[in-house]
Amino acid sequence: MSLNLIYDIGICIYALSLLFYISDCVSRNRAAKRIGTGLLVVAALFQLVAVLQRVIETGMLPVFTSFDFLLLCSFGVTLTSIAITFVKRAEFAALLLSVVGFCVTVLNRLLLTTGYNPLEAWDPVKGLLVFHIALASVSLTALTVGAVFAGMYLFLHSKLKHKKWNDVIRRLPSLEILDKYSYNALLIGTPVLVLSLGLAIFSVATEGRWTLLADLKVLSTSVALGIYVNYFVRRRIQRRSGLETARWALIGLAFIVLNFFLNAWSEFHSWSGV
Repeated sequence: MSLNLIYDIGICIYALSLLFYISDCVSRNRAAKRIGTGLLVVAALFQLVAVLQRVIETGMLPVFTSFDFLLLCSFGVTLTSIAITFVKRAEFAALLLSVVGFCVTVLNRLLLTTGYNPLEAWDPVKGLLVFHIALASVSLTALTVGAVFAGMYLFLHSKLKHKKWNDVIRRLPSLEILDKYSYNALLIGTPVLVLSLGLAIFSVATEGRWTLLADLKVLSTSVALGIYVNYFVRRRIQRRSGLETARWALIGLAFIVLNFFLNAWSEFHSWSGV
């Protein structure tokens, strides 16, 4: 079975899963939730098969193209969405993460290719780069989860402020819980981002390519890291409100997404072209 066919079947199952999730969120329907979760598990299995097929094609963990990177990220988001399904009163978080995973999967299929660049010029540190990119995908997944809960925090805060009560509000966790979930996700994602950036810098130093430390991608990732450091400073040291820190969580993810599109102008990431 071809990779494209596996990917397309997975997308179709993913779409069906979203329909059942939406049905459950619109009006409580435990049967729809169970079916949606089951279909999401099947979609995750198809994503896993796609990853394994790329492993067979490339002979290693497939991380050297934008397609492979987004495939790993969407797989991570899908697995996280499945896990969150079992968290009490987190149905909408699971739905939002599933929507994110589905959109990334579809855009990846439509816009990118599965080309492979073995990075011959980076052979001595290829293992470090594989680890660096794998950590980057884990970090992006965790930061996305943090941003989803931060967005839910802002939504719930707005509704409570204007005293707009409905069934959706009653099914959401409290502001304190949403803030806690967002913080914990960012507490995982940010150190992993630091480690990923550190490995990238170490690989550059090992190869003696010091000029790449001034590369646009390295600088922009450092700025993104600075945004998350600012988040923790405001949260832990300055004791700012959850409302303010939630906004910074969303700003951080927006910059991370923008950072991904800078690959096309990066010498260090020229391997990841579309």
